[in-house]
Amino acid sequence: MNRDIKKSTIVGAVGTTATAASVASSAAAVAGGSAATIMSATAGTTGAALAATVGTAGTAGGAAIASGMASVGSLVGGGMATGAVLTAAAPVAAVSALAYGIFRLLDD
Repeated sequence: MNRDIKKSTIVGAVGTTATAASVASSAAAVAGGSAATIMSATAGTTGAALAATVGTAGTAGGAAIASGMASVGSLVGGGMATGAVLTAAAPVAAVSALAYGIFRLLDD
């Protein structure tokens, strides 16, 4: 490995790769699926918990998760499946960005 490459660059590349892998695996799991398929593919994940916080007020459980995923998906012109992919990738992207920022601040 080239010693001139900054550690933050490596961390950023690894984070980007991890986010892309999360998007790809989530998309493969929910592509063309019904709401029930999407819910079962995302059950118990951090993305589902994140979607539930975005869900419609007054709903709970599966309804909150489903409405949250649909709300997030609608931000980019998609639906529930798009929201499932985005909410699955969001925690990975956030951790990656945080790690990159720390390395950039402390090392470079």
